[in-house]
Amino acid sequence: MGEKLGLLAFFWFMLCGFGVARFVVEKNSLRVSSPNSLKGVYECAIGNFGVPQYGGTMVGIVTYPKANQKACKSFDDVDISFKSKPGALPTFLLVDRGDCFFTLKAWNAQKGGAAAILVADDRIEPLITMDTPEEENADADYLQNITIPSALISKSLGDSIKKVISKGEMVNINLDWSEALPHPDERVEYEFWTNSNDECGPKCDSQIEFLKSFKGAAQILEKNGYTQFTPHYITWYCPEAFILSKQCKSQCINHGRYCAPDPEQDFSRGYDGKDVVVQNLREVCFFKVANESGKPWLWWDYVADFAIRCPMKEKKYTEDCSNQVIQSLGADLKEIKKCVGDTTADVDNPLLKAEQDAQIGKGSRGDVTILPTLVINNRQYRGKLDKVAVLKAICAGFEETTEPAICLSEDIETNECLSNNGGCWQDKATNITACKDTFRGRVCECPVVQGVKFVGDGYTHCEASGALHCEINNGGCWKKTQEGRTYSACVDDSKGCKCPPGFKGDGVNTCEDVDECKEKLACQCPSCKCKNTWGSHECSCSGGLLYMQENDICISKDNTTVSWSFVWIIILGLAATGVGGYAVYKYRIRRYMDSEIRAIMAQYMPLDNQGEVPIHGNV
Repeated sequence: MGEKLGLLAFFWFMLCGFGVARFVVEKNSLRVSSPNSLKGVYECAIGNFGVPQYGGTMVGIVTYPKANQKACKSFDDVDISFKSKPGALPTFLLVDRGDCFFTLKAWNAQKGGAAAILVADDRIEPLITMDTPEEENADADYLQNITIPSALISKSLGDSIKKVISKGEMVNINLDWSEALPHPDERVEYEFWTNSNDECGPKCDSQIEFLKSFKGAAQILEKNGYTQFTPHYITWYCPEAFILSKQCKSQCINHGRYCAPDPEQDFSRGYDGKDVVVQNLREVCFFKVANESGKPWLWWDYVADFAIRCPMKEKKYTEDCSNQVIQSLGADLKEIKKCVGDTTADVDNPLLKAEQDAQIGKGSRGDVTILPTLVINNRQYRGKLDKVAVLKAICAGFEETTEPAICLSEDIETNECLSNNGGCWQDKATNITACKDTFRGRVCECPVVQGVKFVGDGYTHCEASGALHCEINNGGCWKKTQEGRTYSACVDDSKGCKCPPGFKGDGVNTCEDVDECKEKLACQCPSCKCKNTWGSHECSCSGGLLYMQENDICISKDNTTVSWSFVWIIILGLAATGVGGYAVYKYRIRRYMDSEIRAIMAQYMPLDNQGEVPIHGNV
C-alpha cells in the first residue's frame, strides 16, 4: 500500500512539474424550440464517452423521471421505459448529477431506451467535461458499449426544464453538433495522442482495437491527400529533486527528461515506464522517417502490427520485436535507430522535447491531459474511440461539398437526396438532379454532367449550357425520328430551342412539319410538281422536263444538251484566245529584246562600214 501511495505521489509531482494545465471543455449547442418561456440557444458540454453526432443534429422531447432521477440504478428496477413509439420523437432523458459516475448514468439511460442523456449540474459553476471513471473504481465492461450522446447542462437550465415539465408542458430540444468542429476547407488536419502501453486495462484494449479498425480508413484519407495526420505521445519530466530516485530511474530516459507511468503500476515486476517511453520514441521516429519518404500512412501499419506481434503479456515488448516489424514494412531501420539516439545520455531528444511542447494548448485547443485524445482541426474530440464515431468527426471537419466518398457511405451519414430528391430540381427522364449529398445534409446545386454545366437556382430550374449542351437530353428541346430522318430543335452553339427549317413550333414541346406544297413555298413554276415530305419537300417536272432547283424552273432535256454544246464552244474559244495571246506576247517580247541588245553592242563595238582614219607623221 505504501509503495502505491509513493507511486501516486511521484506522478503527482511529475504532473505538477508542468504547472497548471489549461483544459478546454468542448461544447455543442442546445436549442429549446418549445415552450416559448424556454425558447433559445444554450451551451452544453460534450461528454467524453458515448457517440456525439459531430456534424449533425438530433431532435427530441425531454423526459424527467419521477423515480431514479440520478439514474444510478437500472430503470427496469423502477419499471420505466423511454423507448419511443413508432413515428414519435426520440426521448432525451434529463437526470441529476451526483451519487454515481456519469458513465453509469448514461449506460442506464441507454438501456432504458433513451436516445440521449442530459445531466443537470448540481452546483452553479462553469461547465465541465464528463469523463470516464478510473478503471479500478468502476466496472469497465459497459464503458465501451455506450453509444448515445451525452451532455452536461447548467443547473439553472436544468431547474427551468424540470419546472416546465412539472406543469405538464412538453419541452422540445435540438442538440446541434454541426459547429462543434471547425470545417474551413477541403483538408482536415488531425492528431492522435496515444501510447504504446498495452497493460492499462480496458482503455488500452479499446485503443488497440481502434488502431486496427481505423487503419484502413485513415490510410485512404491520407493517401489521397484528404487529411494531414500526426501521431503524438505524452511524456512527463521528473522534477530535478527526484532525478536520482528509484522511481525516476525506472520510469524515465535521458536523465529524467522524459517519463511514463509504470505499465503495471508495480516497480517490482514486468516492464518499466522507461520501456514505454523508448517504444513511444521509436513510433515517433518511424512516423518521421516514413513521412520523409512520402508514406506517412505506414505508421498505422507499424503500430497495429506491433500491438499484435509484440504484446507485453507475451514478454515480446522489445526492441528486437519492434525491429522485425519495421523491417517487414520496408522502413529504413538505420535511420530510425539514428533518430532514437542514446536514451541514456544527459541530453535533450529533439523529438520528445517537441512532443512535450506540443502538449501545451494553443489557440482554441487546450492542453492534452487525457489518453487517448484526438485533436481535429485544433479541437479536442470528445466521445467513444470508435471507428465510425471518429470518422464522423473527421468528416465533420471538411468544408461542405468537399467531403471524400468515404464520408458519404451508408454507415456514416443519411442521404437526404433519397427523400423527395431533397426538395431540389430533378429531370426524371435522364435521372439528373441538383441534389448533392454532403456529410452535413444536402445542397441544391445545378450539376455538371459529361462536361456539360447546368445553370439555374438548383431548386426549381437547371438548364444545360455550353457547346455540348445538346448531348444531355437534347438540351431540353424537341427531337424526333421519322421516315429514317432525325430532326432536332437544339443547336450546340446557340442558346434555347428553335425548330429546324421545314418545321414550325415552340422548339421545346413540339415542332410540326411545314407543308411547303400546300402553302406554295416551293415548286411554283408552271410545269412544276410538288410533293411534301416530313421536314422537307420534293420538286419535279411534268412532260419529261428537267427541274432546275437554282432557278425553280423546268427545262427541256434537249435544251440542256444544246446548252452544254454552247458551253463547250465557249470554253474552246477562250482556250484558243489564250493560246493566241500568249504567242503574240512571246513575239513582241523577243523583238524588244533584240533591239535592246543591238543598241548596247553599237555603243561598245566598231562597225565594219566605218572609214579608215589617216595617220600623220613629221617629215
